[in-house]
Amino acid sequence: MALVTTKEMFKKAYEGKYAIGAFNINNLEIIQGVVRGAKAKNSAVILQVSKGAIKYAGAKYLKAMVDAAIEETGIDVALHLDHGPDFETVKSVIDAGFTSVMFDGSHFDYEENVAKTKEVVEYAHAHGVVVEAELGVLAGVEDDVVAAEHIYTDPDQAVDFVNRTGVDSLAIAIGTSHGAFKFPLDYKPQLRFDILEKIQEKLPGFPIVLHGASAVDPEAVETCNKYGGDIAGAKGIPVDMLRKASSMAVCKINMDTDIRLAMTAAVRKTFGDKPKEFDPRKYLGAARDAIQKVVESKIDEVLGSADSMK
Repeated sequence: MALVTTKEMFKKAYEGKYAIGAFNINNLEIIQGVVRGAKAKNSAVILQVSKGAIKYAGAKYLKAMVDAAIEETGIDVALHLDHGPDFETVKSVIDAGFTSVMFDGSHFDYEENVAKTKEVVEYAHAHGVVVEAELGVLAGVEDDVVAAEHIYTDPDQAVDFVNRTGVDSLAIAIGTSHGAFKFPLDYKPQLRFDILEKIQEKLPGFPIVLHGASAVDPEAVETCNKYGGDIAGAKGIPVDMLRKASSMAVCKINMDTDIRLAMTAAVRKTFGDKPKEFDPRKYLGAARDAIQKVVESKIDEVLGSADSMK
């Protein structure tokens, strides 16, 4: 198959009542683990690159590894900029060969968000690249994205925003949160499905995105802590809520924390069980296998995208 945009992916997902998984990548093992998991389930997938990942690995290195992964697996992959902070960053990844970008203007006032997003859309569309934007604010921490307050997306404003900017998909705030420590342990997570339903009603057929949607696997957290970690109080989004969202207008679900935890748990366990081990292929290989298992389970339990490549 090929490196593609998300346009056809989302059309099929919306009609099929499933979502495509979007996983953040930083190195070779993460890329291999994610695409091999998608290949095992015959599912398209989105590989996301944050500004932090670009600083760490370089856009050209990541693009080259993604190209190799597509050649190895033969699945459809969209290479996506996650939380692009400005026009310059967006332009640089488009020029590097990315097929999808997110411009995050959610921290600006509404009119400035509209204006800046429209500028990005005009440049991206002229280069055959699709654009995701964000309306509303998710609390939590992820790389350079930090927000203390959650602001739910207004459905009427979402309609105005989409019509005025021409974006191809929209990330909304309905109760998800960035990072591993999304909620207090005594808090029962709730997603505002009423908001999602209103947006779907007002924008029929339009793909919606959920950020901060990792389930935060308790077993991975337990393994990390058992082998010397200190990840106390981590709590994520219930799987049944994510599956419900993916059966509605949500066509893309971002899950970064889950693969980070799986990778860290596998590395810590290797060092704990085999303290003499110093071959990176052994502990990073275990991490790669753990990531693949997480991706396969997300496709089955959350996304519902298995066999979407047919």
